[in-house]
Amino acid sequence: MAEPAYPAARAVARRIQDHFARHALAARDAGHDNIAPPPDAEAVEAIIDAAFWASLRREEGALPKISLAYLSPADAGHTLTFAQRLPLRPAALARLSPAVERPGIHLGVWRENGELTVWGTTRAIPAFGLVVEVVDSGLLVIKHRVDPFGKFVNVAVLEGDQIKIVDEGFSMTPDCPGPVKSLLGVDTMMTFGTVDVLVQIAASMRLHQRGGTLLVVSAGNDDWRQSIVEPMLYGVTPPFSELAELIRREPDESEHHDWQDDLRRAVDAVAGLTAVDGATIMTDRYELLAFGVKIARRRGHAQVERVVVTEPVEGAAVDIATPAQLGGTRHFSAAQFVHDQRGATALVASQDGRFTIFKWSQADELVHAHRVEALLL
Repeated sequence: MAEPAYPAARAVARRIQDHFARHALAARDAGHDNIAPPPDAEAVEAIIDAAFWASLRREEGALPKISLAYLSPADAGHTLTFAQRLPLRPAALARLSPAVERPGIHLGVWRENGELTVWGTTRAIPAFGLVVEVVDSGLLVIKHRVDPFGKFVNVAVLEGDQIKIVDEGFSMTPDCPGPVKSLLGVDTMMTFGTVDVLVQIAASMRLHQRGGTLLVVSAGNDDWRQSIVEPMLYGVTPPFSELAELIRREPDESEHHDWQDDLRRAVDAVAGLTAVDGATIMTDRYELLAFGVKIARRRGHAQVERVVVTEPVEGAAVDIATPAQLGGTRHFSAAQFVHDQRGATALVASQDGRFTIFKWSQADELVHAHRVEALLL
């Protein structure tokens, strides 16, 4: 028996179609090639609908974790192509899920003879190709790749009847931090292939699901020590510089893959330290200074009482809240640190998946809490 229609799929289909058509046109006008064909609204709705109902099924007791990409086999590079096309149906997707749940594998969907079918798998997605990923039961992320080898940028998040459309214009707001701009795809749209290390660390912090805090301070300035409890149990001497050295090194094309693997391991190593109780401290040159650090209010400074809270999704209101309303001790201490050390950035991961970037706002003269979990899924 066919599942009923998923209302959110129809609600966002036209918006998603317009998004991909606009970006494909802009990329071609800028002289970029290997641009994916933009999907029509009917294809968007059908793919989202099938993915949603598949996410509610179980295959041998496990939730399906699948990624659907709208592209033809001819546009997908090296492919695993099925001898017989499979129907774009929840049951078929759930049965396939154990074979394609590893990161980077996408099920290709294309219209043949007027019908959308699943033709096989691919790892190569052209720039600005539609991808619908099943993250959890009833939780879908619609995204595109900025270039064939770069990171993905989220376009929308659907969770049951909740719809979040990413606000690309948020990057133009005053004091928008660099990591938020990168998550919105602004920097990499201009310079294909740019690596944002803080974004990679944020994603890795979120994955370990233990919660954590990363404080990024200015290199060569020890003022941050006035906002922590001494002595530090896990100070690092000399500063651990593996990540910094990798960033400074510019690999040639022949060693780029190995460099990316080394960078990923170094990022995961730093992110793993944030799982230890207390904060991890790193310079803006990516040198690790300490972890497991206790934050304290700077002597002579007031306690932080209010923060500006925003989320880069359409329709989200700008709120003024107390740090306690954002979470527990971890959020309060990070907000206090940024309040006292106004050149610093604090990245805070919650165990429930929420992620907040704290930065001092010159425009508001308050700590600004940027809620970015919708960009990190």
